[in-house]
Amino acid sequence: MKKIIQIPYILLILLGLSTACSNSGGEPSNSFDRQAMLQNFAQNLIKPAFGDLQSQVNALKAASDNFTQTVNVQNLTALQLAWENAYVSWQFANAYNFGPAGEEGIRKGLIEEIGTFPISGSKIEDAISNNNANFNDFNRDARGFLAVEYLIFDLENDNTSILTAFASQNRKDFLANAISNIKTRTDAVVSTWNNTYTTEFINNDGTDVGSSTSQLYNEFVRSFEALKNFKVGLPLGKRPGQTQTEPQLVEAYYSGKSLQMIENQFIAIQNIWYGKAKGGTDGIGFRDYLENVEGGNALISSTEAQLTVIQNTLDNIPNTPRFSAQISSNFTALDNLHTELQKHTRFFKSDMSSILGIAITFSSGDGD
Repeated sequence: MKKIIQIPYILLILLGLSTACSNSGGEPSNSFDRQAMLQNFAQNLIKPAFGDLQSQVNALKAASDNFTQTVNVQNLTALQLAWENAYVSWQFANAYNFGPAGEEGIRKGLIEEIGTFPISGSKIEDAISNNNANFNDFNRDARGFLAVEYLIFDLENDNTSILTAFASQNRKDFLANAISNIKTRTDAVVSTWNNTYTTEFINNDGTDVGSSTSQLYNEFVRSFEALKNFKVGLPLGKRPGQTQTEPQLVEAYYSGKSLQMIENQFIAIQNIWYGKAKGGTDGIGFRDYLENVEGGNALISSTEAQLTVIQNTLDNIPNTPRFSAQISSNFTALDNLHTELQKHTRFFKSDMSSILGIAITFSSGDGD
């Protein structure tokens, strides 16, 4: 009889301990409304970002059509500005590579299909020479925004040289087709978000792998990691296997807009953290999520302190000369930026993952 009484008693103790453990630590409180957070992201950040990208890509196509019809300095300058505006817009959309912008079959995420850098000039020139451009193959370094940049900018700001090259009809065709490909891919993403996917995204409010929360969080972190590892680390020679700086590997090498794109992507990353629309309207973001988790407020304090350090470090980098030139002339300042970005990795990638109970599902390839 004694054993019969003791077994349920022990089980009750174990159940009590299990319940206590499940209600402590990093589990978000039941009061936090993840659907409201996802709705804010969908309606105020993601859809507007892709909508603005679509508008700017349409403007880019119109400028390209004008230029290829009448090749002159005025139309080239207008095309260059349209490219810059569209690519700045892309910085606010490139963290949402899931759902309509995610991988499917041989198609990679939108960021790889239209935002791959560095590009291969030789692949582009071969495609132009043979008039056989293929925008659905594995040569993602020969299409997208940076392929267009390669065609319409010159390292020496020599527009005359660019105009001379566009005497080739093949070159005009490649430019037109490259921009049409960007437009087709962007239009498809916008269409899906505007139809069935928004409701699906908002309702899928769990934290398991495949949930909207997990996908959004992982792409948010991956966007930060891409800024650190590829926009800054790669040209500074910080990636595995590199033995020296490689300035030609910066993003937006030919236009010299590298720093501008880093600055805008960093703004976009902070907007996701705060749940803030591009126009400045505050909503529910990951910061609010952390406020509902034990240990979250301490992480918020550490995160925002380091974000301020990164912003100050960025502000101390001059706009001229171009980022690639500063790798030799102002290396310490750029190296400091990489160091401060590296310090921040733990807050977004490790600590948030642990506290929110959301698994990291991607690999940045550098072990951090």
